[in-house]
Amino acid sequence: MAGALTEVLGEVLVAGDGEEVAVSALAARGVSLVGLYFGCSVGGPCAQLGASLAAFYGRFRGEAAAAGGQRLEIVFVSAEQEQQQWQEAVRAMPWLALPFADKHRKLKLWNKYRVSNIPSLIFIDASTGKVVCRNGLLVIRDDPEGLEFPWGPKPFSEVVAGPLLRNNGQTLDSNALEGSHVGVYFSAHWCPPCRSLTRVLVESYRKIKEAGQKFEILFVSADRSEDSFKQYFSEMPWVAVPYADEARRSRLNRLYGIQGIPTLIVLDSKGDVITRQGRVEVLNDVECREFPWHPKPVLELTDSNAVQLNEGPCLVLFVDSEDDGESEAAKQLIQPIAEKIIAKYKAKEEEAPLLFFVAGEDDMTDSLRDYTNLPEAAPLLTILDMSARAKYVMDVEEITPEIVEAFVSDFLADKLKPEPI
Repeated sequence: MAGALTEVLGEVLVAGDGEEVAVSALAARGVSLVGLYFGCSVGGPCAQLGASLAAFYGRFRGEAAAAGGQRLEIVFVSAEQEQQQWQEAVRAMPWLALPFADKHRKLKLWNKYRVSNIPSLIFIDASTGKVVCRNGLLVIRDDPEGLEFPWGPKPFSEVVAGPLLRNNGQTLDSNALEGSHVGVYFSAHWCPPCRSLTRVLVESYRKIKEAGQKFEILFVSADRSEDSFKQYFSEMPWVAVPYADEARRSRLNRLYGIQGIPTLIVLDSKGDVITRQGRVEVLNDVECREFPWHPKPVLELTDSNAVQLNEGPCLVLFVDSEDDGESEAAKQLIQPIAEKIIAKYKAKEEEAPLLFFVAGEDDMTDSLRDYTNLPEAAPLLTILDMSARAKYVMDVEEITPEIVEAFVSDFLADKLKPEPI
């Protein structure tokens, strides 16, 4: 256990009284699950979660003490920029915290777990360091007594089990989804980007069905009332979880760690995830020629997928796209390296620590260069880490596979010196 957790959290954590606690000591306490609490000391949502989490944590500690163990530990990963604020926040917390000075590890954790907003609570297995549940906020709300501990992922077929609705009021059992690809669509009428995506998705759904593919979409509503749900669902030709079944909707949110909408998760016929980026795929492939949208190791940077630059470190190879073959040649150059990295982390059941892009010449790319203050050179090999506001630049006359592989290897080994964005 100690090795896996130490790799994630480092050697030492800090308690509220300032005492240092060795990560290796958690095993002796009987800790089997660690909650990584990404947050800050200010702001309503963080304050609200902090109070709920403290009550939740207190119940667990009381039960664990009675049983002679601890089972659960929380580690605060702070977004504070000032040490005094951090100290005041940690002093008020009954759990442990990542040391304020360990800023590099903090950024690595934000990137590793693709944390895009706060507060966020992610549960990891203490013996392996692997994610158990990406949306701990819903755990606290749905299971305040901890009866479902340790909240591990369940098969889609088990979580979705029950009646589903069509917009004409008819019902069908969830087992009707078996054998089909399924798009699990988290959306709401009050969300303008959701409504825009729904219009495109209706056409995509029609084209895929007309092509003879076995495909269904399951709407999981985040609407604020049943009337809004009914109005929005009336525009959809697919099925939905009944709005009144809040528990099932919440379990689906927990299963896929949904942090924002619209989100479209595409599953294969066995219920395994093909891609979490269904929204991007639908917008990029309006003719649905590449359905069911298995992830590509290297993407061409576009307006619709540029949002992924904010999800973690990204290798971006800028090329002069006036030559039609330039972008394709660049993809072929970096694809073997991307595939190697992806396969390595997939074997560890982890997400790859880098996304890979090729960027040509267009307004969006020009804006990205301006925002990150990159030179106008092409080709230009970069790694952009938006959350850390850091960039790494390799400006050489010729980009070779050896240069790319060494650049990526040095980045992953923390050998590169970042420049500020």
